[in-house]
Amino acid sequence: MNARALPRPQIPVNSADPRHAVTLTVNGVEVSREVSPRMLLSDFIRHELGLTGTHVGCEHGVCGACTVLIDGVSARSCLTLAVQADGAELRTVEALADGDAGLSVLQQAFAESHALQCGYCTPGFLMALTEHFESGDPLDLSDEGIREMIAGNLCRCTGYANIVVAVRRAAELSGRS
Repeated sequence: MNARALPRPQIPVNSADPRHAVTLTVNGVEVSREVSPRMLLSDFIRHELGLTGTHVGCEHGVCGACTVLIDGVSARSCLTLAVQADGAELRTVEALADGDAGLSVLQQAFAESHALQCGYCTPGFLMALTEHFESGDPLDLSDEGIREMIAGNLCRCTGYANIVVAVRRAAELSGRS
């Protein structure tokens, strides 16, 4: 049997999606890009900007690993389109450490309290907690209050006990206990 090879389809160099201009402030720096209207904010952060601290876990908004702050409010970057963030102020975990000053209070508390193991979920926890710490609202440092603050984030390694300890330690370090 003499089978003829079918011609291979040509693979396009770029997507045929239309491109949309977006301009936003990321960690204090204004950035502009042309993006597909279907590009997720998590992909924009990681692939367009090279900020790989924002992790993508479930891609369904359940695990919280992709949490960032958009205009000061925690949001799932895997559920947000990059075009939706046009004009916004975006903060990722890379913005938490203060250059020469070192780790943020939350990062320091997580390290001191052994609140991370594999570290995959840690950026999401830190960003969600940053919203609470920066809000100016009183922090409920009871077990239930802290668990409410972290309720949108999943961790498979720690069992959460040391994360609760770390939140209390961060409050102590920041004078909010």
